[in-house]
Amino acid sequence: MSAPSTTARPPPPSLRKDSRIIIVGSGVFGISTALWLARAGYRDVTVLDMQDTAAAGYDPKAGIDSASADINKIVRFSYGSAVDYQRLASRAAAEWDEWNRQIAASTDLPRRFAGDRSRVWLNCGALRQSPTREMTEQELLTLKSMEQEGIRDRQFRTDDEADVERARRRGWAHKLDPCRRRERFGHHKAVLDSTAGFVVAYRGCDWARHMAQKLGVKFILDSRCGKAIDIGGADDGKPTVRTADGTVHKGDLVVVAGGGWTPSLLPEVDQLLETTGGSVAMIQIPRSRKDLWDRFAPENFPVIMEPGIYSFPRDENGIVKIGFRETKNLPELREFGISSTKLCWYTDSVDNSFLVDFVPGRGGKVAVCSGGSGHGFKFLPILGQEVVKILEGRGSATPYGRLWGWRSTSPPASAAVGDAKGKTRNGLGEGEAGPRVLSKLKMASPADWVFKSGADNRSSKL
Repeated sequence: MSAPSTTARPPPPSLRKDSRIIIVGSGVFGISTALWLARAGYRDVTVLDMQDTAAAGYDPKAGIDSASADINKIVRFSYGSAVDYQRLASRAAAEWDEWNRQIAASTDLPRRFAGDRSRVWLNCGALRQSPTREMTEQELLTLKSMEQEGIRDRQFRTDDEADVERARRRGWAHKLDPCRRRERFGHHKAVLDSTAGFVVAYRGCDWARHMAQKLGVKFILDSRCGKAIDIGGADDGKPTVRTADGTVHKGDLVVVAGGGWTPSLLPEVDQLLETTGGSVAMIQIPRSRKDLWDRFAPENFPVIMEPGIYSFPRDENGIVKIGFRETKNLPELREFGISSTKLCWYTDSVDNSFLVDFVPGRGGKVAVCSGGSGHGFKFLPILGQEVVKILEGRGSATPYGRLWGWRSTSPPASAAVGDAKGKTRNGLGEGEAGPRVLSKLKMASPADWVFKSGADNRSSKL
């Protein structure tokens, strides 16, 4: 995979282990960076956030408004020909395994973990479904990449007898067609990835924050004291962060990892990053419906991904989360309707690849760490390790430093994350004239959440 076209970057700051580093944002990109800076021996790292993610344990039910504060996120390894992302996801999965072990053995858990040693990472598998009778080009590229990496044997094609038999031997066959598509539609082209699954997102973030705090990272989490409203510079050339309470925080390096708020803090990223919202709906399964409670449990139901939609097994409270850009349904759940909805507030990049680099014109003292593009969460345990290399000026020597560098806003010759046609992604650049502006969209009301009886089940792709 070729790296995107980059522009000349300023020299990095001369960081010392006692340099004052200020990170704006305590989501995945910010907290992973803070954790790995502390692990690398940096002793003066401060994280600012306008929400008290620590007290709330990142729990969305406690009112935390962030893409990172979610009930669950997908861990997948399917990246077409983008092998560097596939490899990074594999490294992250190994670290997720280690976090599960640490949480199970720890006598010092975050406050909101008290009494609960649930895993943060569940290897329930992920079923990548084709919407047609043929495998997608992206799927074929993914399988080729996995074969080259020596991990093809844990991928099970539903149309390959050898794969199906291998799935039976390994105990995965019951997840090959959980939506009974072959019975309902007469065909079912899919690949079950037995290495994939999902993480309990808010717990993952809280565990990372907990570890960072134990290593000495300081946190200012407050609606005024922690809310960054301006990234500037002092007379002595040092970067500053002004917060809503009027305080000016001066550092040796400022890292802006504000997720959906990043473009408003750094106007320079306007043509590289765009704040977006993904539609998410939740369906509540009552415990009294043991048939469905068991059917949609992680032990029996995988993560499902298909162009235009993804869904999760139910969580411990019986919630099935579905992300969608098209109208589809799981007919067994129609009777319950939609219990709640939300917009997942995150940031897309020009090519779906992250943006981690020093901001041009800021003297190498302000860096951006953003652009998760809907697939960044899975890298939480390992992302900061690569970010630290970039902040230390070693980015040009690493594949991720080259991949995530500041780049041209023109359509790339080959997009960074598996777009074979080389186009920019997600409609980035449409601006306020584009059709996706929130004010132009018709919003559903609770009356729309109830599914009409007698709807044609065959219209459902799931």
